[in-house]
Amino acid sequence: MDHKIGVYIDTGYGIGEALDVEALCKLAKKEFKVAVCRAEPYWCDPEKLAIIRNDISTESLTAVVIAGPSRRVLEDKFTFEGAITERVNLREHVVWCQPPNHEDTQMLAEDYVRMGIIKASNYDDRAPFKEETVKSILVIGGGMTGMSAALGAAKAGYQVYLVEKEAELGGWARKFPKIFSGQPPYDQLAKPEIEGKIKEIKSHNRIKLFTSSRIYRIAGAPGMFEAIVRPDGPWIDDVNKRQNDWKREQAAKAARFAGDKDAGKGEEEEVGAWGVGEAEPLDFEHELLKVGAVVLAAGWRPDDPAQFESFGYGKYPDVITSVEMEELAAKGKITRPSNGAAVNSAAFIDCAEESVKNPFLYKSYVPSLVALKQARYLRESNPDGKAYLFYENMRTPGQYEKYYEGMQNDPGVFLSMGTVTGVSNTGSQLTVEVKDTLLGDQLKVKVDLVVLGTGMIPVTKDMAIVNLKYRQGPFLPENPYGFNDSHFICFPYETQRTGIYTAGCVRQPMDFKNAEIDGLGAALKAIQCAELVSEGKAVHPRAGDLSYPELFITRCTQCKRCTDECPFGMYDEKPDGTPLPNPTRCRRCGICMGSCPERIISFRDHSVAMIGNMIKGIHVPDEYEEKPRMVVFICENDAYPAVDMAGIKGHQYSPFVRFVPLRCLGNINLVWIADALSKGIDGVMLIGCVHGDDYQCHFVKGSELAQVRMSKISETLQRLVLEPERIEVHQLGIHEYDKLPKLINEFAEKISGFDPNPYKGF
Repeated sequence: MDHKIGVYIDTGYGIGEALDVEALCKLAKKEFKVAVCRAEPYWCDPEKLAIIRNDISTESLTAVVIAGPSRRVLEDKFTFEGAITERVNLREHVVWCQPPNHEDTQMLAEDYVRMGIIKASNYDDRAPFKEETVKSILVIGGGMTGMSAALGAAKAGYQVYLVEKEAELGGWARKFPKIFSGQPPYDQLAKPEIEGKIKEIKSHNRIKLFTSSRIYRIAGAPGMFEAIVRPDGPWIDDVNKRQNDWKREQAAKAARFAGDKDAGKGEEEEVGAWGVGEAEPLDFEHELLKVGAVVLAAGWRPDDPAQFESFGYGKYPDVITSVEMEELAAKGKITRPSNGAAVNSAAFIDCAEESVKNPFLYKSYVPSLVALKQARYLRESNPDGKAYLFYENMRTPGQYEKYYEGMQNDPGVFLSMGTVTGVSNTGSQLTVEVKDTLLGDQLKVKVDLVVLGTGMIPVTKDMAIVNLKYRQGPFLPENPYGFNDSHFICFPYETQRTGIYTAGCVRQPMDFKNAEIDGLGAALKAIQCAELVSEGKAVHPRAGDLSYPELFITRCTQCKRCTDECPFGMYDEKPDGTPLPNPTRCRRCGICMGSCPERIISFRDHSVAMIGNMIKGIHVPDEYEEKPRMVVFICENDAYPAVDMAGIKGHQYSPFVRFVPLRCLGNINLVWIADALSKGIDGVMLIGCVHGDDYQCHFVKGSELAQVRMSKISETLQRLVLEPERIEVHQLGIHEYDKLPKLINEFAEKISGFDPNPYKGF
């Protein structure tokens, strides 16, 4: 589309004093023949915004380029009816990080203005994706978390479908006699507030309840999900088996891809693409629900205590789990399972046996709280009873510290860090052996009862819950521990399946009060999703984005890279093997755009051609000027704000760098590297989100994919006869802005050691 462009250069913030603004206007008018170019301070002021709107109307502008502050600020100000807006960062990325009125600073600003105008001129005129959607919410799980989510969404005015596999609502809260009150002074227990919630659920006119039921299948996409609810029965065993077979097959494939030749032996049977094929006949009792979003609150199960055989579980009847202790306490008087006698002393073990592999795999602060709570059970049941708590780490976050302090002051409660090495039966009592305690190397305690604190495993680890009809499989992608795998820092409720939000202990271990709050949080996210997709907008992290991927399908070679690499399962597959987009599943990361070797995927405001033209628009001095040029592709989530922060802090770095923002480093396309090097650019750097166990790419695996793609760039470099050291890939957290100058300057110094790119001038 041919755009009529207006350029508005902000001379405030020190820009007018540091740059030759008149030269920038001349560049815009002469090189790009823009319809309007104005230079004024603070275009965000209301009277200045009125000038822009008037120009849009009188000059019939279709695109506006604002050259001034970072695009991360004042976004709501620079939104204009009938015209697209492109931002050029002259403040943080130029005048706040470079010396004023310097030739190189001016050249940097001119290149950014060129790139901004080129980007605006390459926008497609494409209407947002809109289809008829529904806004009802499906909640899976009728425990404390699920009921909280259902009531929250219903009270907000949404139709809610609540599915519970048991005959009654309540989950674990029905079985536990007391929970933490969550009320000041935070040192008391209270009965679970469960019956009132159940009554409210059953009487609410916006909640339709399904008990003794499970989700047979969920198909479709946010705003258009179709969920089949089926009465519980033996059929779930077949679904569980198929799902677990699928998981094993995918794990074997991943291992084979990674080069583990022995992986997957004996598991070669292909399960097949899950979402492909004819619709099966639904010749059984069921109900079809159309929903806009899903809250998964299916809960947890106790870790298998059989791993603690050395503690006597399964051998001595008076060695029980913390869940079994709740059942004892619910009966009133706490008695020994072996003989029914009153318990006068008990040991609560919140530490692992030394030989157990990954002893804290499913541990959390919850077992610590449970041990403290159950010590109180014993003290209330038998005021003369003694409670011994042995732990590796006593974790009582937040106000729970008050409860811990109260238990420390109880003369009948003995707390000690230590490692339990064994439990033996010595006549009428059990002997607990502990080493490395605070009181000495070795300790032996005789008790009537031993209670093992077990971990909390999400039920999704080995049970089919959502049963998605997606090409990428029926389950939510998981981390190695079985918890949902997505961006756990910035978007704790989200999953890799857009519109499906986890809450409660299926998301992470938590106590009842936090689970109740968590259910409300997930319900709000589900509501946000349903509302946004009804307007054709994306959800987090690009919330409100109206773009979506469009495929020039006639050039598709059915390589399946887009369907395989999309972290969010956006693509299904047509019978001929070509991708079938589901736009409301899309997070607009552009990873598919980078994965496509035929470059047939594009967004209206972000395409392979657009970024390539921006790179080609960079002015590259000839080799005699000794002004190298480096293109740095940065992800918009961490790297871009880190560059902003470096500018805000006044950190200076090489003026020869040109930043090119990407939606995610995972949408890097190798053709851009070739474009840059063929243009005469001397070096290319990629900076993406930090990834790993303690941090994560905002689009889950974009940073890793970028590194994989860059490992395949050698062919391009060999063809161009260029050194591989001209390309670097880095990770940068949003808080690591202080590392940026060194990163850039060291790369610039290295590049200066090479001969100039021989393609300069071509």
